[in-house]
Amino acid sequence: MALSEDPSKASLPAPGHSFSSLVSVMQKLLDPGGCPWDQEQTLASLRPYLIEECAEVLDAIEMGQPSDHCEELGDLLMQIVFHAQIRQAEGAFSIDDVIAGIREKLIRRHPHVFSDGSAADADEVLVQWEAIKLEEKKARGQISTRALDGVPVALSPLARAQALSKKAAKVGFDWPDIAGCRAKIDEELSELDVAMAANDHDSIAEELGDLMFATVSLARKLKCNADMSLRDTITKFVRRFEYIESSLESQGQRVEDAEASELDRLWNEAKITPKNPQ
Repeated sequence: MALSEDPSKASLPAPGHSFSSLVSVMQKLLDPGGCPWDQEQTLASLRPYLIEECAEVLDAIEMGQPSDHCEELGDLLMQIVFHAQIRQAEGAFSIDDVIAGIREKLIRRHPHVFSDGSAADADEVLVQWEAIKLEEKKARGQISTRALDGVPVALSPLARAQALSKKAAKVGFDWPDIAGCRAKIDEELSELDVAMAANDHDSIAEELGDLMFATVSLARKLKCNADMSLRDTITKFVRRFEYIESSLESQGQRVEDAEASELDRLWNEAKITPKNPQ
């Protein structure tokens, strides 16, 4: 035993030691005599489940329950193993190739940890990561002349908008400061007002999209994640609305029957109510 090892941990199994047992379960489900439903699945049919499991992981994080987070991570991990097993049956790759690939990538892109590189702070790490990523693409002959290439279409519209805005900014298509970005929002609002005054539905829809894209660009400038900001606001809205519902129900009333002034009063009350009242 090396002198630096902790004797109390010497007999503990290595992290991840049980992963192979999950792979074995998945193999059995897909082997002859396994599960008919699992055997019918394809990469296309599994797509909505993958998206759903990612969303449920995010929900579990938001709710703050470690046990739920643990369970949802397991469901997401099952999807990864499932996809890899289907590819293995095609002769494309196995779960071991997936693991080896990400392991080698992490080592390669962290030379300040695993080699003689250096990075003083998180910003330098990101610059270094992007530089190494670019070299990897060059080596594979995947360099594109299009500045906006590489942003997944399957991202949520907000996340995709921010990623595209960021890529455009990298090649100089950006405002020099936050003020210019903020002014763009006022400009788009004015154009929306014009479309609304004309009662032109197509123009209204277009100007709304422009306004949202400008807002996403401001989020990028402010170093905020637009997708997560909206997610948090939705959570806040649901919490406050349910407070209104509960308050009215305790008085034998329904939201649809309450006066606007009462709804406004309860909304303001909900704003100062703790998130998780005891």
